[in-house]
Amino acid sequence: MATPSPAKSMGDPGITPLSPTHILKDSEENEPPRHHFVVVVAIDFGTTSSGYAYAFTKEPECIHTMRRWEGGDPGVSNQKTPTTILLTPDKKFHSFGYAARDFYHDLDPTESKQWLYLEKFKMKLHTTANLSIDTDLHAANGKKVKALDIFAYALAFFKEQALKELSDQAGAEFDNADVRWVITVPAIWKMPAKQFMREAAYKAALVTRENPDQLIIALEPEAASIYCRKLRLHQMVDLGSKTALNGYSPTDNAGVGMTQAKEHVRRNRQSRTFLVENVIGELWSELAEGDRYVVVDCGGGTVDLTVHQIRLPEGHLKELYKASGGPYGSIGIDYEFEKLLCKIFGQDFIDQFKIKRPAAWVDLMIAFESRKRAATPDRSNPLNINLPFSFIDYYKKFRGHSVEHALRKSNVDFVKWSSQGMLRMSPDAMNALFKPTIDHIIQHLTELFDRPEVTDIKFLFLVGGFAESPLLQQAVQNMLQGRSRIIIPHDVGLTILKGAVLFGLDPSIIKVRRSPLTYGVGVLNRFVEGKHPPEKMLVKDGMRWCTDVFDTFISADQSVALGETVKRSYTPAKPSQQVIVIHVYCSEKESVTFITDPGVRKCGSLKLDVSGTESPAARREIQTLMQFGDTEIRAMAVDVATSRTVKASIDFLGQ
Repeated sequence: MATPSPAKSMGDPGITPLSPTHILKDSEENEPPRHHFVVVVAIDFGTTSSGYAYAFTKEPECIHTMRRWEGGDPGVSNQKTPTTILLTPDKKFHSFGYAARDFYHDLDPTESKQWLYLEKFKMKLHTTANLSIDTDLHAANGKKVKALDIFAYALAFFKEQALKELSDQAGAEFDNADVRWVITVPAIWKMPAKQFMREAAYKAALVTRENPDQLIIALEPEAASIYCRKLRLHQMVDLGSKTALNGYSPTDNAGVGMTQAKEHVRRNRQSRTFLVENVIGELWSELAEGDRYVVVDCGGGTVDLTVHQIRLPEGHLKELYKASGGPYGSIGIDYEFEKLLCKIFGQDFIDQFKIKRPAAWVDLMIAFESRKRAATPDRSNPLNINLPFSFIDYYKKFRGHSVEHALRKSNVDFVKWSSQGMLRMSPDAMNALFKPTIDHIIQHLTELFDRPEVTDIKFLFLVGGFAESPLLQQAVQNMLQGRSRIIIPHDVGLTILKGAVLFGLDPSIIKVRRSPLTYGVGVLNRFVEGKHPPEKMLVKDGMRWCTDVFDTFISADQSVALGETVKRSYTPAKPSQQVIVIHVYCSEKESVTFITDPGVRKCGSLKLDVSGTESPAARREIQTLMQFGDTEIRAMAVDVATSRTVKASIDFLGQ
């Protein structure tokens, strides 16, 4: 939209705020009547793997996780399924997860080029600078598809799976209206990405636009935090103390403890129901009023860091510092492996191979994945990675010499060729692939712990699939030097899922959050000589105004209580105006003076639909309330003269 900035348009009275006030609302007078949901279903839509879990509101302490997925990999718990999706050559949904991977793998190479296979696509929402409803993704064969369609297909798949399971349990068709849906996203995601997830949920018919409250967007580390405060000692590994937490003898290697713990969990896996004991867990009894802890959520795509303080007796949480992190998930290791292959076999060959033999490339990455999980700090024997036959064959055709020759010729000395058709990597070579990603995480943690807000941290919870890596565990231990106790929950990959269910059962558990950015709008203020720059002066009807003034709704890292609102009043410029559109600006800086300051960008628009509220009053006043204390920003508005609700929305996707 190319409308001029409001301040430029000759100071329409439409943007002069009448009453800037900050109010804290305790009463719920603006809340719609609550729907009573029968069940909460949470979907953890991950970069590398996804899953769902649910709990009935009548038995909130029983969390059920989905059935074991068919076609799982050996040595990997199949409580989640790979985030992979397969579309037919005419772009219709075919399958998701292991099923998609296996079907794609079994296609004839000439056929597989026509099919559209996508994986690791969630990161696109984080990395796309100007994300919109029309953002594209590329399938393995290079073809373009709309990101919104792919996300909607994936959510529709989980909706179908969950409703089918709930119907099987109930012995009758389960009504979607009785489900409260929760979708998890990284805390460092910006508003457009969160809104994109919500749009995909509307498209997948998880919920309707008319009933947006049926869907809650949960932040991954917050969900993990909610679950972690309920942990019992037998449900975790304490890296710092070598005590027998799992009923096993103390061991010097955290990795061994983890393996035994996993075995223990696997034996109890027959039931997919997790009891979140409502009795006070041992960890809980160690948490005192005001205790602070850090949750480090290490996933496939991102690493998210959250600092929480606990308020007893209810166990409500308060965020102490705005969420931070970055794209330092475990797929960074896959990229390093790819770079290594390019170094040995040539970038031109790898690019060509990915397009010409997409299914074989997927196979190679699956082979790498299982070896990646075998990397430990003290491993001495090499790791063998199976090279698909078509890789060896295609390389010979492409270059005219063998893979073995390429390895000898390349000066990568710690990767050898074994006669069984495998790449043999020394443990040092594997650890080197982890280093850039782990270094990023450690640097980020170090910066976080250096902040004044982040002192006296009692526990550090390491969660997410990447938290299982002994290399990462060791690096975090070395960095902390005993400053905090490091706790790793057992089913570390399911922590977020279980916490998201608990969050859906009680979204008010997190009472105070920190705003990640400064938000505001451009307004006109009376021009003050000496205070305002002369080039910002505008004369209208004999009055002198200063343009482009940034009216701050909320500042970066400011504490916001749940339900706290920012109130502003706006008047339509002309009595006949149907819609007021106000540009919303944001910045990472805490204090902003003008919307033209460096680092300030337009990030969204506030729309007030004032049609049908014509009133005889000479000057209509639309009072707008914005909520910043939730996981998403919300707006509500009322026509003051008639007390009628005005439809208000905040759009961050530039629709």
